[in-house]
Amino acid sequence: MSLAEASEARKARLIALRKRKAGEAVDEPGENDEPVIKHRSFDPSTRTLKKHTQNEDMQMEDTVEHQVEGLAEKIIAEDAERRAQDLDLFNIAPKRPNWDLKRELDKKLAKLERKTQESIHTLIRQRLAAQKGQSDDIVGAMNAEQRAGENDASSDEED
Repeated sequence: MSLAEASEARKARLIALRKRKAGEAVDEPGENDEPVIKHRSFDPSTRTLKKHTQNEDMQMEDTVEHQVEGLAEKIIAEDAERRAQDLDLFNIAPKRPNWDLKRELDKKLAKLERKTQESIHTLIRQRLAAQKGQSDDIVGAMNAEQRAGENDASSDEED
């Protein structure tokens, strides 16, 4: 089928569809002009209308709705059970109750640790300098004077 033939066939189908929607008769070759009777609510053997009975509903028990009827409740129950397990208090609570406090204080403690180490080093240097007699602070100078006084007293005793 060429493109032109496909185009003509599509145009014919669209025109027929428009006429059908408008309620006009569609003249298509190969179809009878007689209307086709669909026996939905008409019984052609008795030539009367069929009455709706509940037995007809009972015949259609093998439907998807009937097959999955209990499935939704089962899934909802399983989901609720799973949520109850997930919301157990022991699963929610942290193993250490103060972990968030420690996390917040770690930054501050890191700064303090650095300053503490610097202070310790400064004190050690001052004590070493005081032992050698080269101190700038008052305590180191007093310690140096005491040692000097002790050294003089010990030298006097030796004489």
